[in-house]
Amino acid sequence: MNKAYINEFVHTILIEGKFDKFQDYFDGDNYIQHNPNIADGLSGLFAGIEAMDKQGVKMEYYKLHKLMGEGNFVLTMCEGKFAGAPTTYYDLFRIENGKIAEHWDVMEPLLPEADWKNTNGKF
Repeated sequence: MNKAYINEFVHTILIEGKFDKFQDYFDGDNYIQHNPNIADGLSGLFAGIEAMDKQGVKMEYYKLHKLMGEGNFVLTMCEGKFAGAPTTYYDLFRIENGKIAEHWDVMEPLLPEADWKNTNGKF
């Protein structure tokens, strides 16, 4: 159930950009953020997104490659762009009472395939 919920969130909000539905996935401002550049709460998340936007930094998600979950934790591995550069996004969500309650993330540049040292790929 939690994996299906986060799958829907990633596709609806992050990939399709239907930001008018953003608040449907959170319990008001009850949200713990582990990215040190973004404050807790949905208000902190919105402020962080707005600050990036003012700097011309765009975060784009194109494809959800993998989704794994156990209990109330769900991990997604996505591909997109950050500030115009190909990027991988690893997002870990904790679900509580059917809403996103906590989030951790790691972003890493996605090297061009010609620069890979193996044929395994990032995903």
